[in-house]
Amino acid sequence: MNEIQFLVKKRLFIGLLTVSLALVGLLLGAVWYLAANPSHTLFNQALLFSVAALMAGGILLAACGIAGIVLAIWWTRNIRALQGPMRLAVNLFFPLALALGRFFKIEKDRIKRSFIEVNNFVVRSRAIKLLPRQLLLLLPHCLQKSDCPHKITADVDNCHRCGGCVVGEILKLRDKYGFKVGVATGGTLARKYVEELRPRAIVAVACERDLTSGIQDAYEIPVLGVTNERPFGPCFNTLIKVPKIEEAIRFFLESGGKRMNPELR
Repeated sequence: MNEIQFLVKKRLFIGLLTVSLALVGLLLGAVWYLAANPSHTLFNQALLFSVAALMAGGILLAACGIAGIVLAIWWTRNIRALQGPMRLAVNLFFPLALALGRFFKIEKDRIKRSFIEVNNFVVRSRAIKLLPRQLLLLLPHCLQKSDCPHKITADVDNCHRCGGCVVGEILKLRDKYGFKVGVATGGTLARKYVEELRPRAIVAVACERDLTSGIQDAYEIPVLGVTNERPFGPCFNTLIKVPKIEEAIRFFLESGGKRMNPELR
């Protein structure tokens, strides 16, 4: 994927974020108008002004976050002072961006892919360098061939590395770098891995739906999302390009803030 296509994917979600922010700004104006109406009791006015103040603070932070994302993309550099607002804007306005997408008849998975790209960019704009034991690779169980008798959900080392799927190649990466690996059947098991292993960062492989929900669930933990390929439909014999996983792993273990290789985007 070339640089222009990558920017277009990010711009979709950033555009929806901006429109969402404008709509919330209009709502703030309506709340402020109601608060200033003298027909309300003093208590109601105080309550409405308090709500308006909270909304104004959230809008200001989100606006700084969106501006930080745009500037970081434009300048291709990390803006450390805006890291918090950038994460707030991406996660807080995601549901509203999806609702706007439905209104404008934009495919949901397209918005989610754009969300993942923006999240990955925000993560990659930070200087993060970890020890292998601090990093968790989360895989979906559907990467394993459905007819394989050696199930890896309970223990990934049940894999016999026969070459029938990519799991063996991924385990070679684990042996090479020393990071932790968890294979999840859904969000509940993925959250259990995070709670038990307590990683400082996560590389997650999944479909758009599971990646977006997982990124939001792990709000305090930086997550690089890698979307899988589904030639046979969802949750069945899915595929992933192993170099993409290795590139994400190396970002956390070696790069310390180095930008993604455009060829692996």
